[in-house]
Amino acid sequence: MKARRTIAALAAMLTCITMAAQSNTLVIEAGSKGIPIQKTMFGLFFEDLNFAADGGLYAEKIKNRSFEFDNPLAGWDVIGNVCVMADGPFANNPHYVRLGYPGHPSMITGICNEGFFGIGVEAGSEYRVSMWARNAGDRPQEQISIQLCQPSTMGDDQTFCQGVITVDSPQWKKYELVLKSPLTVAKAEFRAMLVREHKAHTPGQAVDLEHISLFPVETFNGDENGMRKDIAEAIQELHPGVFRFPGGCIVEGTNLETRYQWKNSVGPVENRPINKTRWSYTFPHRMFPDYYQSYGMGFYEYFRFAEEIGAEPLPVVSCGIACQFENEPHWHSDASLEDLQPFVDDALDLIEFANGPVDSKWGRVRAEMGHPEPFGMKYIGIGNEQWGEGYPQRLALFVKAIRAKYPEIAIIGSSGPYKDGADFEYLWKEMRALDVDLVDEHYYADEKFFTENAARYDSYPRTGPKVFAGEYACHGTDGRKWNHFNASLLEAAFMTGLERNADVVHMASYAPLLAHVEGWQWRPDMIWFDNLQTMRSCSYYVQQMYAANCGTHSLPVLMDGEIVAGQTGPGSDKLNGPDSAGFGEGLYASAVRDEARRQYIVKVVNLASEAQEITLQFKGLSRKETLDAPVTCTVLHSDDPYAENTIDVPDTVVPVVSTLDASLWHKNTLTTTIGPRSFAVYSVDY
Repeated sequence: MKARRTIAALAAMLTCITMAAQSNTLVIEAGSKGIPIQKTMFGLFFEDLNFAADGGLYAEKIKNRSFEFDNPLAGWDVIGNVCVMADGPFANNPHYVRLGYPGHPSMITGICNEGFFGIGVEAGSEYRVSMWARNAGDRPQEQISIQLCQPSTMGDDQTFCQGVITVDSPQWKKYELVLKSPLTVAKAEFRAMLVREHKAHTPGQAVDLEHISLFPVETFNGDENGMRKDIAEAIQELHPGVFRFPGGCIVEGTNLETRYQWKNSVGPVENRPINKTRWSYTFPHRMFPDYYQSYGMGFYEYFRFAEEIGAEPLPVVSCGIACQFENEPHWHSDASLEDLQPFVDDALDLIEFANGPVDSKWGRVRAEMGHPEPFGMKYIGIGNEQWGEGYPQRLALFVKAIRAKYPEIAIIGSSGPYKDGADFEYLWKEMRALDVDLVDEHYYADEKFFTENAARYDSYPRTGPKVFAGEYACHGTDGRKWNHFNASLLEAAFMTGLERNADVVHMASYAPLLAHVEGWQWRPDMIWFDNLQTMRSCSYYVQQMYAANCGTHSLPVLMDGEIVAGQTGPGSDKLNGPDSAGFGEGLYASAVRDEARRQYIVKVVNLASEAQEITLQFKGLSRKETLDAPVTCTVLHSDDPYAENTIDVPDTVVPVVSTLDASLWHKNTLTTTIGPRSFAVYSVDY
């Protein structure tokens, strides 16, 4: 009998050992001091690509509002007697239109604007029409009929909303009118028509119009020259720590003449010159030849927006080298070292614009625009994706000047456009020699890169410049380069390595941020939109789940004594998907402590096609500390790895929040199950 009991005990012990071996036990060193996580860890990269600014986040609805495109009437249709003039009131935007007598009392003169893929208006919303105008005829005043029209309507009248502006002065003045739309129309048209007196002979009629604008009254935070509210709110709800602007390639320009010049983007909006962005011609297979930058969303607006969404502003300026992908070395498209001083001065002046006192030259410009207080800028990026000897040679001059005048400003250099290789290694060596504060790394890569590089930064030096993972996204292979769930899940797996190495990685931002569904040239993108709606992609929710649960200190988390970066456990014989096409396998995990919220937060990614049992074991707590509170569990999952959110069906894949009962705790250990192909965030109060 005693022997039987012994055998039974041994069998039970073996069973327990077998069960323990089958468990994926994640050991979180909760008692560890941890690695401080920068508030800038998860942020945003904004570039005016895919109509992200004009036609997107910038709420202006009129295209070519100042008639300054190469074709001054691009975006406009003209009716009757319309002339383009070039002696207007704004030096940087001299063009305007003159509307004159159409030649017969029954004829009409006017202009019609198509907007950006149409003009979207919503029922019950108000829209502010503004224009600079003067009476150029021989009558004391002229009237302009302002109309919002639906050309495709089957109704009796195309015009569904209208008002009148009376131009009563021969001097240039700004006129405004507010219209309230009775309808929701995705593709409306804007019309400004010279009002005729029925059957009256009025050959002396003439009125000049310049900088014609149409804005929703309700913009983000109510700014008149503001942001489209729904897109801005989607960005704000990402909880970004840093906001990099105005872009990457547009900072460089196809040549130096077309680079983004921040000084052109500040001051009165009606006098900011336009810039023909490289995205109007770079992609001939998806070409939008009327893609220009109005600079209406300029550096002042970027700084304001960063402030409003609670993110650190990170402006990037040209280093004097135009886009190297677009230029052969012998084309001499770069500024020589001897001619670089104006570029260095632009960087120094930018810091003064952001942080200088109101009695400084550029601080005064900021104050006159409405923000006397400094923006508190802490970072500046010099250059974008340059490579070769010319870049560090030029960067050295910027570093010397900025360190001398503004030693408190952190300088961000670049490792070029490649994620590894000889150019990458060379630039990292040079960045260390120049002692920049951060190095901007970019990687648009396939599934394999994201499954195999969660440990990328575990081997980086712990001293010297820190990493800014400034542009990254998983680009699916085999024709799957779009925003599907599997790509986003692999990004989540990769990001555990960013969080685990918070002493090396201080910033990270997915890219690109925005895309118009009718105007995109690059994908995948984080947020998609049309004229009325926004769609948050699967990658959006991955970024949001990280940023909202960033924590203050990164904690070690190990499985079988190793970092959790792709290990396989029980059931690993079925970890790949049905066609094994870039699904990856294994578990990925990171853990943080949030001392402000008094929470422990564990992020786990399961790439397996089957659910996995996991045990969260919090080690190193004091005897007085006991984890016994309910656990909030937020999960992003899809049975279809290629599922995607769309404008029409925006909620196909969204995070689901549930609560794990406190009774599951046993001696600071919790065992639960993470579903197949899932990203889960577990948070518990302490």
